[in-house]
Amino acid sequence: MFPDGTGPSPDPAGSHFERRIRSFQPRRSRVTVGQADALRRLWPVWGLDIDGQRVLDLDGMFDGLPVVLEIGFGMGEATARMAAADPSTGILAVDVHTPGQGNLLGLAERNGLTNVRVANGDAIILLREMLPPASLAGVRVYFPDPWPKKRHHKRRLIQPEFLSLVAPRMKPGALLHCATDWEPYAEQMLEVLTAHPDFENTVPGGYAPRPGFRPLTRFEGQGLEKGHVVHDLLFARA
Repeated sequence: MFPDGTGPSPDPAGSHFERRIRSFQPRRSRVTVGQADALRRLWPVWGLDIDGQRVLDLDGMFDGLPVVLEIGFGMGEATARMAAADPSTGILAVDVHTPGQGNLLGLAERNGLTNVRVANGDAIILLREMLPPASLAGVRVYFPDPWPKKRHHKRRLIQPEFLSLVAPRMKPGALLHCATDWEPYAEQMLEVLTAHPDFENTVPGGYAPRPGFRPLTRFEGQGLEKGHVVHDLLFARA
């Protein structure tokens, strides 16, 4: 769909890295004409493939702004709203959903948002191979796949191994902010984050109120109408 490097690669890391148990499920849905146009025009400017072959210069990418990593942004509406509300913070937004990538790029252009970059691929490879130590001012993981079946719990992103990988990339005091409407996953998040020595709960022993900077998304609103309970967790890098 996007020849000559003008858009996201279908497999940016290729065979350079071992295959692991993945915490995400690639979704192949139709890319609209507007999303494809945004990808072709804006990907060379604001997009990057997670190929694991270089270390990113975040200061150069974001003109010295503090950078927050957002893992999984869906269609990008909440990301765009957060970027517009806080132009003094850069957002490196990672997802594998091509329509969402195009939609976020289009939203950034229409709203004049210069503090958003869109990354395509596996966030684990990004963290492990491409981000320098203490380079992130925060990490956001909103409504990750809950993998509800017990045999799939090993695929959940928020695990001790993930926390040990992400912690060295965060500045001291940087916030890891998770949100989920799946109660058993919220309980697991709270358990593993509380037990990890590199993180401290900003609300000792429990969940946090939804902070004002996290928008209420359409997906979240639909869940609340169905009686789902949304839990936010705010842990600081020790």
